[in-house]
Amino acid sequence: MAEIFLFVLVPLVFLAGLAAYLPFVPVIAALRALALVMQILTGYGRTLVGVVYRRTPEFRTLPPYRPQDERVKAYRNYFFGPAFRDLRQLLTLARRSSVTTVGDSFRAVTSRQFVAPAHHRALTVPYGLTLHLGLCAGTVLALLPVGLLVVLHALLIALLAGGARLLAGTLRAVDRAVLGMKRLHTGMLCPHCFERVPYPAYDCPSPTCRRRHADIRPGTYGVWRRRCECGQRMPTLLILMSRDARLQAYCVHPHCGKPMNTDAGHMPEVVIPLIGGQAAGKTQLMAAMLLALEHAAAGGGPAITLADEESDAEYQVLREVLRMRGHTRATQKTLPRAHSFVLGAGRSQRLVHLFDTAGERFVDRDDTDALRYARAARTFVFVLDPMAVKAFWTALEPPPGPLLDHTLGSTVDPEEVFARSVQAVAAMGAPLSRSRLAVAISKTDLLAEHGLAPAHPGDSDGARTWLRQALGLHSLVQAMELNFREVRFFHTAAVANEETGVDGSVTRFVEWCLRG
Repeated sequence: MAEIFLFVLVPLVFLAGLAAYLPFVPVIAALRALALVMQILTGYGRTLVGVVYRRTPEFRTLPPYRPQDERVKAYRNYFFGPAFRDLRQLLTLARRSSVTTVGDSFRAVTSRQFVAPAHHRALTVPYGLTLHLGLCAGTVLALLPVGLLVVLHALLIALLAGGARLLAGTLRAVDRAVLGMKRLHTGMLCPHCFERVPYPAYDCPSPTCRRRHADIRPGTYGVWRRRCECGQRMPTLLILMSRDARLQAYCVHPHCGKPMNTDAGHMPEVVIPLIGGQAAGKTQLMAAMLLALEHAAAGGGPAITLADEESDAEYQVLREVLRMRGHTRATQKTLPRAHSFVLGAGRSQRLVHLFDTAGERFVDRDDTDALRYARAARTFVFVLDPMAVKAFWTALEPPPGPLLDHTLGSTVDPEEVFARSVQAVAAMGAPLSRSRLAVAISKTDLLAEHGLAPAHPGDSDGARTWLRQALGLHSLVQAMELNFREVRFFHTAAVANEETGVDGSVTRFVEWCLRG
C-alpha cells in the first residue's frame, strides 16, 4: 500500500498540481520579465543622473575635460565635447549595471529555488524554472527600451550640439556684421604696433586671476559666456559687453601683446596721422586740436573723453604748455603711440587715433616704412612750416621791427618730407586716391606777429594761392592734388588762452578733419 501511495498517488498529485500551475507560468514569467526590465531601466536612470548631474567618482570612467589641460585655460561648453564624453560613460556604466542586474537576478533565483530552497524542490524547481524563463525574456525585452533611450539620448545630444554650433556660428556672423557696420571688418588698430587685430585678447575680469584669453568669441569654450579656469564668467562677444563692464583688450600679435584701448571694437575708428618735418609744429597742433574739441564739448558740442591713461597724462602736459604759449619738446624718434580719444555719444561715438610722429622719421626711408598705422587712415594731416621753405626767407620782406627767429623754423624741406611720406604710405597699400589731405600751414600766429601772414588766412583757396605764389610751392601743391581725392588748405595758429580758448583756425581745421 505504501508503494502505491509513494509511486502512484504522489506522482499523480504532483502532475495534477503541475498541470494546475502551468496556466500561471506565462503570467509569472511575464511579471518577472517586467520586473527585470524595470530594474534595468531604473539602473539606467540612476546611471544617467550620476553621469550627467551628480558626477561623483563612481560615475566616472573617462578623464574629464579640465581647464588646465586645455590650450585655452577655460571650461569647455557642454556641447563641445563633454556631452559626448558623458554619452560614452553612460553606455559603459549602463552596460555594466545591466549585466550586473541580470547576473544578480539569475544567481538569486538559482540560490533560492535550486541550491538552498526554503521548501521542497518539487515545489521550488518549477517556480525557479518559471522565474528563469521570465529573466531570459526580460533580458531580451530590456534591450528595446534601453536601446531606444540610448538612441534618443544620442540624437538629443547631436541636435543640441549642432544647435550650439549653429548658434555660435550665427553669433559670430552677427558680430562680424556689427564690426563691418563700424567699418572694422579688417580688425581694430593696435595703438602700439599699428597692426590690425581681427579680435583682441582679453584678461579674465577677476582681480585675482588675470589669465589671458586669446579668442573669446562663441565656440568650444562658451556660446554666451566663457568660464575661466578660476570660475569667473566673461562675455564672448563685444556686443555683450556693457559700457561699464568692458574688458581690457590686448593685441594678439606675438611681437606686441600690449594693451589696446578699452573701447576698441565697440565703435568706429578714425586714424589721423600728422605728417611733417622736425619742428614743423605737429605736436602743438595736435594739442590744439584736442583742446579745441574740449572747448567745443563744453559749449554743447560732441563729448570728448581720452581713451586711456597714457593719452590723458600726455594731453594734460601739452595743454598746459599750450596755454603758457610755450614750445613743446621734440617728439621722440621711437615709434609713436596713438593719442586716442572717444568723440561723441551713443551711436555717434568714434574712437579717434592721432599719431604724432617724430619729424626725423619722414626723412629716412627705413623709418617711414615702420609707420604702418597710415594704412588705416583715410584722412591725413600734412603740417607745413612755411619757415622751412627757402623762398620764405628770400621772397618775403618783413616789415620794420624785431626780426623773425630763424631757429624757430623746421630744418627739413616740406617737399622732401611729402614726397618720402607719400611714397612710403602708398607702398604700404593705403588708398591715397580715396583719402583726404588737410594741409595745416603752421605758425600763423608767429607770422602774424611779424606782419608776414596772408590777408585772408581762413580761406582754403587763399592759402593754396599763398603757397603757390608767395612760397613758390607749385610742384608740392600739384603733387598733393594728384595723390589725394580731396585737399584742403588751412592757416593754423596752435595757440590758446583761458579767455577765448583755442584759435578759431584750429577749430575749423578740426571740424574738417573729423567730418569724413
